[in-house]
Amino acid sequence: MIVLRNRRRMAALAVGLLLYASGGVAQTPKSINATKPVQTPIETPKSINTVKPTTPSATPSNAAKPTQTVSQKIAASKDLLDINTATPAQLKALPGVGDAYVQRIIAGRPYTAKNQLMQRGILPQPAYAKIKLLIIAHRPK
Repeated sequence: MIVLRNRRRMAALAVGLLLYASGGVAQTPKSINATKPVQTPIETPKSINTVKPTTPSATPSNAAKPTQTVSQKIAASKDLLDINTATPAQLKALPGVGDAYVQRIIAGRPYTAKNQLMQRGILPQPAYAKIKLLIIAHRPK
């Protein structure tokens, strides 16, 4: 008896969830012809300019985000300082990094990602924020 009651509850719950997910049961008044779908016209505001630029360089999305290839990303990463292979003098040249931080960075090597400087507690968040755009952590070979 208990099992049957639980099955009924589960079935009712499943039906309720299906109705909720589908948007419910459509109730139409008798005065509306239910066989004919209702189409509402969509009005576009007159303030929107529908003219599209003809040149690809005029598109602001192209100018804002240039697409980089893998080789370009690797070349750009060569400009960054690798924290796994940097000398103490190179690390000390970074903004906000002194002798104590240099020793902690070198002692914590190797790094697989540059955010491990914060995750491992080697640098505080303000110091990491100053140098995160200047460093990279290439995976050790």
